[in-house]
Amino acid sequence: MTTLDPALASEQYGYLTTTGRTSGEPREIEIWFALEGSVVYVMSGGRDQSHWVRNLLAEPRVSMRIGETTFTAVARLVEAETDEDALVRRLLLAKYAPGHEGDLSEWGRRSLPVAIEVELVG
Repeated sequence: MTTLDPALASEQYGYLTTTGRTSGEPREIEIWFALEGSVVYVMSGGRDQSHWVRNLLAEPRVSMRIGETTFTAVARLVEAETDEDALVRRLLLAKYAPGHEGDLSEWGRRSLPVAIEVELVG
């Protein structure tokens, strides 16, 4: 398992590329993230109806770019009501709520957490 540079955690956005489940083409989104060792955590406000979540359910191999670092990874849904689920929500709210104008508590409760486990940093 590859560990990411902890300094990447200070970046504001990550760029997740999934493979389109119908087209087979790469699909990149800009997304909020939190970093914990070799795992990048993100959350989907649209839950499993978001296209990017539907894409990674069909093909879990993804790539992620944070700052100048791009890596391949395997994405998976985080199991509900587990310690990891609570960790994801806590990390993302701690990172983004202080600088956000609106209240993120509903987003923090309802969003679908996703773990992106690093394979290879390139």
